[in-house]
Amino acid sequence: MSSDPTPSHPRTHPAPLPPPTATSPLVLAGLREDLRRAAYTVEGLDGLLGPVAASALHREQPLPATRATEGTAGGAAATLVRCFVLGLPVGSLDLEVALPRTGVGGLLGLGLVRRSADGEGGHRVTVRATCDLRPYGTEQETWWVASDLSELAVGGPLPTDHVLGIGGASTTLASWTPRPRVGRALDLGTGCGVQALHLAGHTGERTVTDLSDRALAFARFTLALNGVDADVRHGSLLEPVQGERFDLIVTNPPFVITPRRADVPLYEYRDGGEAGDALVAGLVRDLPDHLEPGGVAQLLANWELRTGEDWRERVGGWLAGTGLDAWVVQREVQDVAEYAETWARDGGHRPGTPGFEVLYAAWLDDFAARGVERVGFGVLTLQRPATVREPWLDLVEVPHPVAAPMGPTILAGLQARTWLAEHDEDDLLDVAWRVTDDVTEQRVGRPGAVDPAVIQLRQGGGLRRVVRLDTLGAGLVGACDGELTARQLCSGLAVLTEASVDDVVPAVLPLLRELVADGLLR
Repeated sequence: MSSDPTPSHPRTHPAPLPPPTATSPLVLAGLREDLRRAAYTVEGLDGLLGPVAASALHREQPLPATRATEGTAGGAAATLVRCFVLGLPVGSLDLEVALPRTGVGGLLGLGLVRRSADGEGGHRVTVRATCDLRPYGTEQETWWVASDLSELAVGGPLPTDHVLGIGGASTTLASWTPRPRVGRALDLGTGCGVQALHLAGHTGERTVTDLSDRALAFARFTLALNGVDADVRHGSLLEPVQGERFDLIVTNPPFVITPRRADVPLYEYRDGGEAGDALVAGLVRDLPDHLEPGGVAQLLANWELRTGEDWRERVGGWLAGTGLDAWVVQREVQDVAEYAETWARDGGHRPGTPGFEVLYAAWLDDFAARGVERVGFGVLTLQRPATVREPWLDLVEVPHPVAAPMGPTILAGLQARTWLAEHDEDDLLDVAWRVTDDVTEQRVGRPGAVDPAVIQLRQGGGLRRVVRLDTLGAGLVGACDGELTARQLCSGLAVLTEASVDDVVPAVLPLLRELVADGLLR
């Protein structure tokens, strides 16, 4: 995914093993059936490990999972967890039992395991996994994803060409991606292929790209194992699709802001090879040429913030002149020390070690040189307008938990904001709006008081917005039951408040637009 494949840091650990090979569909179909029958699924592993061991594993603490899979009680799934998640040696006979259609011979042929020297006194033949292979899915789908062995299995710093498995960024992007049925989709910087799996359910054709040949090998295997077709291409960012347009572009680009120094490793899965946030800024400016009219791009990003700089100005500058509609949600802001700690630790460098301290200092120096004091993280939803009009721009901060998945909310929000951009105030007032089912009203006041001091709307799903209402706003929303138009409700409010309709309408219009955009009114 990086735009600079040359590592700037000498590797001090063994090179990773070759990626698995996608052989015949028949062999992969047998492995897929073996994994399913072994209950090697998300639900199966949750039941096997339990919440404590599963949570520890997410924190890269393997001991509880190791204990939970000892002995024979866990059966086939336990054998597979020990082999492909924990990276432990397992007996060949145990794997034969766990995967009877594939067998150890089949796994060796696929390049998923190698013979090990860890046998018990030479009397037990064992094998070790060459990669991480674990279940992943949604409520509707079950998949298996191959990637390089994780840090907990390797037991030290990762090589710079490491192919990351399922991480927080990939699951965030998958959750926030809208999923309309479209013809052509692009997974830019596919990594191990996670986003392409999601795209398979609602797209006609899929193209996946990555600068890393190693990542593409894993993506090919993951897609083949799950029976997903895609056009796999090598190249940096949008270079492999020059002159082509898509209905949907999904990308988890290498957005991490990393010092450009010889003593700082550049990991292909996260580092784009450009200073600061320039890579993502450039990508945003290039996206319009690759979107069909009405096409959508969904991506994650970091942005640098200098002293006194508003994040909306920073990101808004990226979007200026692109002609794209943009809905940007800032989810988190870290000071430079927090950010440095996060990414110095990523890749296997532990706090308290000399290597960590060198990396930590390098990040702080890099930010200081550019006057950066904070780093924002967020989700960008970009749309090329289907008609000739001024693009709309909505940049909001949502640091609190939101619904999952967010994709349906994003799709509905795109449609609502586009409708608002293409209709005037008269159209807005002539609709009979209805409060959505997940919205509740909260009134707070002093004990014994006749009127509440605060009236708030609370959205149960989506962005889980909390909107404070004044008297007019409360009256308008309280009457939105889909029977009367907003114009009729404004006339009624004018009578009740003894005000002019000409005064009521402009007072409630901003609230009405806000509630429609965020789905509190339908």
